[in-house]
Amino acid sequence: MTARLPSGHERLDQILDGGLPANAINMIIGPPGSGKTILSQQYVFHNASPDRPAVYLSTVSEPFDKILRYAESLGFFDPAAVGKSVFYEDLGGALIANGLEGARASIDRILKGRRPAMLVIDSFKALRAFCSDEAQFRRFLHELASELSALAVSSFWVGEYEREEATQAPEFAVADAILALSLRRLNAREIRVLQVVKLRGSGFASGEHAYRVSSRGIDVFPRLADPTDLSAYAMGSERVSTGVAALDGLLGDGYWQGSSTVVAGPTGVGKTLLGLHFILGGAARGEPGIIASLQENESQLSRLAGGFGWSLHAPGVEVMSRSPVDIYIDEWVYELLDRVQKVGARRVLIDSLGDLSLAAGEELRFREWMYSLTQRFSRLGISPLMTLEIADLFEVRRLSEGAFSQLADNVVVLQYIRSRSEIRRAVTVLKTRASQHDIQIREFRISEEGIVLGEPLRDA
Repeated sequence: MTARLPSGHERLDQILDGGLPANAINMIIGPPGSGKTILSQQYVFHNASPDRPAVYLSTVSEPFDKILRYAESLGFFDPAAVGKSVFYEDLGGALIANGLEGARASIDRILKGRRPAMLVIDSFKALRAFCSDEAQFRRFLHELASELSALAVSSFWVGEYEREEATQAPEFAVADAILALSLRRLNAREIRVLQVVKLRGSGFASGEHAYRVSSRGIDVFPRLADPTDLSAYAMGSERVSTGVAALDGLLGDGYWQGSSTVVAGPTGVGKTLLGLHFILGGAARGEPGIIASLQENESQLSRLAGGFGWSLHAPGVEVMSRSPVDIYIDEWVYELLDRVQKVGARRVLIDSLGDLSLAAGEELRFREWMYSLTQRFSRLGISPLMTLEIADLFEVRRLSEGAFSQLADNVVVLQYIRSRSEIRRAVTVLKTRASQHDIQIREFRISEEGIVLGEPLRDA
């Protein structure tokens, strides 16, 4: 089995099937400001030790002192390690004075003098400007790769390469692993994404994975796209109450445990209120729940719940409120899954799916994301209820063009009904997978106790 070089970041190592290959040539590429230097230094400080030191070589892209100054502001930077297990050195002077030959001689001296287990060259792409012709650069690559391999050094070649260069530049053929960092535009937003372009002799998680850059370093959120799991698992045989007794009757005594539910309807009809019934009713029965809101903050939700005599501080209730303005759906879902595990949640309210769909940017991306999430919840026996706002105010013609209703086990529609001089509210159960349900349109009203169902609307 190939030895691995861990990053110190569990989710990144998960994408890389355990880490980058040790004693290999690893390239980190991307545009300026994408976090290449930060990621390479994360690897350095996590793996370097006095007996297996790391050397960080700057070339001519960024001044040596600037790299060191910014490194000192990062949370993983250890000043005590500098000069003992981590060494920063400048290659730019040798390059400017004597070109590639001078750089090659300096690298050879450093390898023999420091005997590092890790070597970073930042920026490696800048070296090409100092070669007289293509033959000289290829000869330089061959000699350097041969020496690094003979000395069993894990090296990082960092550079401002474009993805298209991977099919042309000779250094990409020499590399054993290539990580590409980039910025991707989603509608009016931009997100940072990491992709494994190459990982020789190893599997890895394909596709684009969102990440953020902060003083802590690179924080990666693997793309939630679980493959189909054909292994059998026990499904709960119990029913889960909606929190509204009369609605339980329409559903055949509530939802199946672990089933997913979409509550759809126009603005202000009572979707969030029905979700609060679900979470607070479950908490009262000893089933902890999480309210994951992208619509209202905790203060707004508390005011809504307080109007019905409820408290979001009741035992077994957790609130996770986030703004939809700057959201990565995979970052959001990993936080949600962590909270589910921490509190032992059995129920989850997601309010709303529309915000998450917009953050995904693409219908196919959102479909695989929602499939993965509902399947994970099903295997864990967790019951999610998700709200979905629809445009039709009175006559509901369709729910969505996405994966909302197809992937849900239950679909409940709330709508407004015109009745002479007044507008009334109504509920219809459109779908319950593996269960019978009442298909009548039932009126409901919002009282001081919450949602109260009335009689069927015969003239609706």
